[in-house]
Amino acid sequence: MPNDGAPLAELTFTAVLIAWRGPAPYVFAPIPPECVGEVAHAARSASYGWGCVPVAATIGTTQFTTSLMPRDGGYLVPIKRAVQLSEGATVGARVHVRLTIA
Repeated sequence: MPNDGAPLAELTFTAVLIAWRGPAPYVFAPIPPECVGEVAHAARSASYGWGCVPVAATIGTTQFTTSLMPRDGGYLVPIKRAVQLSEGATVGARVHVRLTIA
């Protein structure tokens, strides 16, 4: 069902970045539990398979695209190396994240 270009979901949250045995050189921002339902609802239309959900994200002043990864009933936002460097986004850092699921 078309959504006339309106985002399926827009989220803003703060997360503490974590390391995970995933594709290097990423660190990840966990989606807070209170936002998971909204992401899961949008994922029904936006997911391209394996539960991955494409998003536009902003951390600090850096905008980037990525895909949320499902994990343990929630989702992780992979933080690309370029974003890590430009925003000082290292494991353990607290970051403000804005996401749009289109």
